[in-house]
Amino acid sequence: MSDSGELLIEARDVHRWYGEGEARVEVLRGVDLLVQRGEYVAIVGASGSGKSTLLSILGCLDRPGQGTYRLGGRDVLSLRDDHISEVRLREIGFVFQSFQLIPQLSTLENVEVPLFYAGVPRRERHARAKAALERVGLGHRLSHRPTQLSGGEQQRSAIARALVHDPPLLLADEPTGNLDSETGKAILALIDEIHAEGRTILLITHDLAVAKHAPRLVTIKDGEIVLDQSTRGI
Repeated sequence: MSDSGELLIEARDVHRWYGEGEARVEVLRGVDLLVQRGEYVAIVGASGSGKSTLLSILGCLDRPGQGTYRLGGRDVLSLRDDHISEVRLREIGFVFQSFQLIPQLSTLENVEVPLFYAGVPRRERHARAKAALERVGLGHRLSHRPTQLSGGEQQRSAIARALVHDPPLLLADEPTGNLDSETGKAILALIDEIHAEGRTILLITHDLAVAKHAPRLVTIKDGEIVLDQSTRGI
């Protein structure tokens, strides 16, 4: 990463462990990660390497046992839980491998969920969710429930939900993990487009071919970052 530009993510000496004494398991061991606003970074590592734990901390779903984390210049770890929930709701969009759509809701209603919790009026929620679905190519599937959608359409719906409140940061955890290769390529192409529009993206994957879509590749092993490089020429 170059030294110029505005930092969006600043994590320093981040440790995370579970258990105590002889049962203590170290998951993250002094991770330092700086990400500029507008960057697209892939974090790659084997199962159990600590990459999903790191994403949980960066997404304000978990707190480190030691270290500092600033998001957009704000010391997240000094905030109360209710304020952290506000940060998570308004500043971070999540895309998961398992889609995590609510089966009883329509596609449109699923995308409206973050806006509902943010207190956005119904008419505005509807319009913004519809625009987000049109952005990902699902303007014709508004009334369908998740079980009526293909895997690719479900992931597009999840991406629309992640973007509907216009967060500066998009976190994607194995976003192609439940998709066939061709559908996965289409989802990665959509993420590429979203990055080109100026969004900051962190993508977690165990697949180097997926990671190569990002200009910057961070490799984590046994809870430590062992490599931070450009994907150009890899």
